[in-house]
Amino acid sequence: MSSHGLLGVPDAGAFLARLVRLDPGAPVRLKTSGGRVALWARLPWDVLVTREVAGQGPQDATVAARELLDVLARGGDELPPLRDAQWRWPLPPAGGETVESVSGAELSRLAAAAAGTLREVTASGLSGRAVGQRAVRDALLDHVALVVTPPGGRPVEVSQRLVQAISRMGFLGAGDTEGPATRVRVAGRWVGLSAPYGVAWLQAVNKLTVMPIVDHPKG
Repeated sequence: MSSHGLLGVPDAGAFLARLVRLDPGAPVRLKTSGGRVALWARLPWDVLVTREVAGQGPQDATVAARELLDVLARGGDELPPLRDAQWRWPLPPAGGETVESVSGAELSRLAAAAAGTLREVTASGLSGRAVGQRAVRDALLDHVALVVTPPGGRPVEVSQRLVQAISRMGFLGAGDTEGPATRVRVAGRWVGLSAPYGVAWLQAVNKLTVMPIVDHPKG
């Protein structure tokens, strides 16, 4: 029986516990390199999250997050049954660049403001009109929370999806204003927030424009 090889059990357990609360059936992917194991998962709002912990686990394996959490909780070392077929998403390219730093306090404020808006609109409606919670949630997640512009570069949009990811996964820690800042990163078509306790990545979606065909022989 293979071993999960995780040495940073408290850190891995914290990651898995939050993930399972957000998505009880979520798979988690383990990738080992240089004595560190990267735990990867996809949140229900299309953001990839990752946290590295100490260990020498499988080179690349996907298991059920809940099953791995149960193993860690009872002090076991076996790797749960493989679920490789459940992982269907690309990972961001290695490397990338940091384009800006944002304080944890500011990101916590943005996350709390969005959560407060969701509660208010769900309870009272919008301009006196009832609005479904899911519609409001999706609109808030798509909202651009902040825009950073590196010197000589193009503006980088950071959506609320990323802000909520690092907040809900506990990557900001206790929100100490004296703690390390969160870095806004870009890798290819991916935008990421690298917080003190983990990273969230979102792949930009191509916006397609449909143009009418003028004077086409078939109309």
